[in-house]
Amino acid sequence: MLNNLLSSTGDKSILEILDSLWQSSGLFGMDWQSWVMMGLACGLLYLAIKKQFEPLLLLPIAFGMFLVNIPGSREILFAAPDLATGEKGGLLYFIYQGIDLVIFPPLIFLGIGAMTDFGPMIANPKTMLLGAAAQIGIFVTLIGGLLLGGFIESQFGVEFGPLQAAATAIIGGADGPTAIYVASKLAPALVPTIAIAAYSYMALVPIIQPPIMKALTTEKERKIKMEQLRPVSKLEKIVFPLAVTLIVGILLPSSLPLLGMLMFGNLMKESGVVDRISKTAQNELINIVTIFLGLAVGSKTYGPVFLSPVTLVIIVLGLFAFGVGTASGVLGGKLMCKLSGGKINPLIGSAGVSAVPMAARISHKVGQDEDSSNFLLMHAMGPNVAGVIGSAIAAGVLLAIFGS
Repeated sequence: MLNNLLSSTGDKSILEILDSLWQSSGLFGMDWQSWVMMGLACGLLYLAIKKQFEPLLLLPIAFGMFLVNIPGSREILFAAPDLATGEKGGLLYFIYQGIDLVIFPPLIFLGIGAMTDFGPMIANPKTMLLGAAAQIGIFVTLIGGLLLGGFIESQFGVEFGPLQAAATAIIGGADGPTAIYVASKLAPALVPTIAIAAYSYMALVPIIQPPIMKALTTEKERKIKMEQLRPVSKLEKIVFPLAVTLIVGILLPSSLPLLGMLMFGNLMKESGVVDRISKTAQNELINIVTIFLGLAVGSKTYGPVFLSPVTLVIIVLGLFAFGVGTASGVLGGKLMCKLSGGKINPLIGSAGVSAVPMAARISHKVGQDEDSSNFLLMHAMGPNVAGVIGSAIAAGVLLAIFGS
């Protein structure tokens, strides 16, 4: 066997063989950016596992990030198929087509719709206004991105025009699938950065939102107790997804891939006649798509490409958008509190940012910190689910304005 091995190497010396093995290994030419990204991946894994911040999202994203930055892995995992040579293509190349072809986000919305109860919003329709108010962060950030675009391009030498500004602004909706959907349509190169920023801020809702909520409300406002919601009939719950799909579809067709799937999933749930496929959408389907979506997003964060000035710009603008969205929701709640004679707790306005159900839980928790007998969760679910609809509508508006 040794003779065969030596004969197969021809006239190469042992040193030349070792040098060839070294150059073919992943460690050859290892860059510092990949080490940084693997460290960042470990940080996200810590948040997912130890702190349990959105683990269903952060864990697959973090592992995809870790995987693709291992030396030499990218060339194997993302190899494109080549009919001329018979190259089959890498695993992650095919998984990423779910994002490239904009398939995963609508499927996620299908599952979300099947898990969502729009009853609290139907019982108190005024809360839809809070879901709309929380989307103001998207459009304020859009204006800021448009104004700063020239400065960003001149200072960092990267393209940041209207498409990039619109794709970044959608982070303010705190809805990962919507952010991916819009970015895939308007600025495909920014999908990984925008997706990670959106999901990270969703995971950090318990840290980001409470200081803003407390700064904009008084102790008296935070202690307001709201009346129990009225019961919602089955007929109302069935008619609602049909009515929303029809009205929004006529006014804003570009939002239908997301909103249509959201309402279809909800119709399956509320109809009560397709429990089997409704449960599949709530469990197996959304779980499978979440795994693939997370891996695909994380695996596009290759250090030398991901670590760029535009990444920092997107992270800062995204945080600004999320903060403004939270603030505008709370301020909308304060206005409704005044108009209702003090019957609406402004804290529920912060739930309009769409991070379901985490934002609603935070509204409830901040209220209970002031008064342990105050139960705001169901009231906060109204603007929370309204925020899901609002983010899809905002996405449709951006695509109608900036899409080709």
